[in-house]
Amino acid sequence: MSNKKSISYRQVGDYLIPNLILPPEEANVALGKWGMMHKDYLQKNKKVFFNTLLMQGKLYQQCAEVERQARDMFDTLIEQMEATEGVTEQFKEENQLEWVQRMNNIQQQAKEIVLDELIYK
Repeated sequence: MSNKKSISYRQVGDYLIPNLILPPEEANVALGKWGMMHKDYLQKNKKVFFNTLLMQGKLYQQCAEVERQARDMFDTLIEQMEATEGVTEQFKEENQLEWVQRMNNIQQQAKEIVLDELIYK
């Protein structure tokens, strides 16, 4: 019993071109912000790895996993930084403007960490 796969070809001018079919990707994989950023990074900066994942049918699985990890990391970092800096609901009631400024700062710091640790790797 042979496991050889036959390859079919099509004629284009004087050349025979193989009819390559990529393996099916997961149809239900929806990428969010982090997954799309990771996909774009791979496509622009890690072209060989991007194409390998694409040809193996694993690109969207990889990006979906990075999406999940990034969301979890971002949420955890926000919680930790809020606790460290004393940004509480009570502080929000006492000084709304400063609370918004601190929260924006915390979110920006968390975003930079996630980008550096997960997205741009």
